[in-house]
Amino acid sequence: MKKSLLFALAATALTAPSYADDHKGMSKAEHDKMHKAHQERLAKILTDPSRAEDSKRDKYRHPAETFDFFRLHPDHVIGEYAPGGEWVSRILGRYVDDKGKYVGLFFGTKTHFSDTAKEGIKAGIAKFPADVAAVSGRPATDFSAFSLSEIPDGAKGTFDRIIVMRMLHNMQRWNIADAEIKAMRDLLKDDGLLGIEQHRAKADAPYSYADGKNGYLREADVIKFMEVNGFELVGKSEINANPKDEANWPDGVWTLPPRLAKGETDKAKYEAIGESDRMTLLFKKRP
Repeated sequence: MKKSLLFALAATALTAPSYADDHKGMSKAEHDKMHKAHQERLAKILTDPSRAEDSKRDKYRHPAETFDFFRLHPDHVIGEYAPGGEWVSRILGRYVDDKGKYVGLFFGTKTHFSDTAKEGIKAGIAKFPADVAAVSGRPATDFSAFSLSEIPDGAKGTFDRIIVMRMLHNMQRWNIADAEIKAMRDLLKDDGLLGIEQHRAKADAPYSYADGKNGYLREADVIKFMEVNGFELVGKSEINANPKDEANWPDGVWTLPPRLAKGETDKAKYEAIGESDRMTLLFKKRP
């Protein structure tokens, strides 16, 4: 195992809340056995031949370590914010068991979006259950989705986990971050957790670069923003860090894979760098 990965795992172990926190009342042997079963369930999904194409990105996204850090359990109600890329959906659609639920949380549409965009969001919500069912082998009725501006009756306070994967910069640049995060907070149970993976700007990057429009945010800004909106940081991990990323590209994070915004210009250089440097943060809902 590479030294950098050992460091990342050590940092996770030192800062992340214990898995045992989710199994109070269990003996250590019992919760260790359950944790191992959850890890094996996820590992089986990640190594399935049907993920041959998706798995090419695992070296940048570390799904096993990331989802373990977020303390996802198969019997949880898990919400994913803006699940448009389907890379995560093809994992979590199979990960949740008969007691759990996987729910797509789509953009709130009261502000910012054009009528055309709103129709696109509505279409995404409508087809989400069938899309996930197609890769999970389970009926579409096992899955659901809704806009954060149209939360169904009874949904508030029912989610164990919500994850926001590389989307907070869009919320910031569209000026919808406060409303979206507050809506997600309402959905979480009192002991619910919210995990964020986000392209990371350098700590001393000027705000004019790290305001979301380039895809990068400063870690300290993200933590403060979440605290202002009713969350407390409980853990951070370097598992998705990439020190090769200079995080100051004129074309933003999209300069790097998988977008490669500059096309064939210096393509080999950007492919050698890999995907962006990312913070991985876990927050709990504050009373």
